[in-house]
Amino acid sequence: MTRKAGFLCPMFSVPGNQGIGDFGRKTERMIDFIADAGYSFWQLLPLQITGSTHSPYQALSSFAGDPIYINLDRLAEMELIAQSSVVNLNKFRNFVDYAQVRSFKESYFQKAFRTFKKNFNIYEKEYLKFEKKAYWLNDWAVFKLFRDLHNDIPWIEWDEEYKNYPQTKEIDLEEYLDELLYIKFLQFLFYKQLDDIRNYAHKKGIKIMGDVPFYVDYDSADVWMNKKDFLLYEDGTPKFIAGCPPDYFSETGQRWGMPIYNFEQQEKDGFKFWCTRMHWTNCCYDMVRIDHFRAFDTFWKIPASSPTAVYGEWILGPSHKLIQAILDAVPGIELIAEDLGDIRKEVIELEEDFNIPGMDVILFRMEPKLLKKPSKKNVVIYTGTHDNATVNQEYQDYSKNKKINLRRFFKKQGYDHRNFNDLVCHFVLDSQADIAVLPLWDICGFKKEARINFPGTLSHENWTWKLKDFKNFEDEMMKTREWIVSSNRLNQ
Repeated sequence: MTRKAGFLCPMFSVPGNQGIGDFGRKTERMIDFIADAGYSFWQLLPLQITGSTHSPYQALSSFAGDPIYINLDRLAEMELIAQSSVVNLNKFRNFVDYAQVRSFKESYFQKAFRTFKKNFNIYEKEYLKFEKKAYWLNDWAVFKLFRDLHNDIPWIEWDEEYKNYPQTKEIDLEEYLDELLYIKFLQFLFYKQLDDIRNYAHKKGIKIMGDVPFYVDYDSADVWMNKKDFLLYEDGTPKFIAGCPPDYFSETGQRWGMPIYNFEQQEKDGFKFWCTRMHWTNCCYDMVRIDHFRAFDTFWKIPASSPTAVYGEWILGPSHKLIQAILDAVPGIELIAEDLGDIRKEVIELEEDFNIPGMDVILFRMEPKLLKKPSKKNVVIYTGTHDNATVNQEYQDYSKNKKINLRRFFKKQGYDHRNFNDLVCHFVLDSQADIAVLPLWDICGFKKEARINFPGTLSHENWTWKLKDFKNFEDEMMKTREWIVSSNRLNQ
């Protein structure tokens, strides 16, 4: 495999004029910087529509994109709204206020929808093409409609005829045709703009890596529409939920709340649920990272009645059967495995059998004796991920002796940078791993302020950090180009 360098940054963390990083010109500018610095791909977090936690890993659908990423200036270019009506929101803040951004953009979306209906003949061909391609669109529109009618409460708390609609189809939707069209219209805009961004990246020689969580959220269109694919009671409540046992991140483990799959049932239809998820994801991205890949081998099964994740048990997963079904259904899909934590050798064997690279996070072995151990070749090495502290934040908390020992180690390796984040980034790029990924916050040397997520918490700071401008960003990216060239990772 050709040696590559990747860049990690959530879409919401890109500078944006309208309160959040979105599919606008500033994202194209970000791609310009990524390409000029010699990177080969940009890794994103999931872009699906989120619930109250704003976590990309707890989405209301595996398919529906989050309209919060729709750029308003692009709507003006489509002549759906007047450019003169577009104003800025929180342009230079370094955090996202989700409620404020959603409210701000909603008024523009409504104006755009009125124009769309009035001049439907202009957009009809392109819209109908999308509607035909998006096989999940009708299901999502009905789910979102019903959720709106119930003031955003979980589907399990809806009135019976709405809760059981996928099985009974007893509700007449005729009176809601306008609302359903609006929901579909937003998805049309989202995927049109995502396609435009991806095409722009391709022109610059940059691939886009998407991210798929192993599990789906309980309060999602996925579970509501496909109850038989999950271990649920007759009334739709979960028998078991997903999570992980006590580990580096949490003494009591993590109780994610996602329902456990009914793999015995899924196997009967060739794992259709999984194959359609991966097919759509592959239509949107060039590479796909599967979060919590280890669950293909074994997964932590927690009784839904348990208040913590301590009382779960390891269960054998679908392993080769499911991965083979995905590869058969989506030929050519390029997968990456998030395989962090304590894993069995069978997980590594599974990756090797299908030639799927796993991950190596350098922050997890920040000791000289561990850093001396070379990385595997077929692996994706990171300084850290969205679930870690930034490199400089970690460094701040090290003892004086540890700081001295680490700097001595890097100096012996030939690295003489003053900033600790530069030492680590350069070291990662020089590793033996085929693919090296640097997060924006470690390239730029940010500290605690740029932490993306604190796993196992519902902190209001999670998923909100945003780069406020590009003032020093180009210089920081170009600094890494020299290291990318010397490590033989330049994108050509």
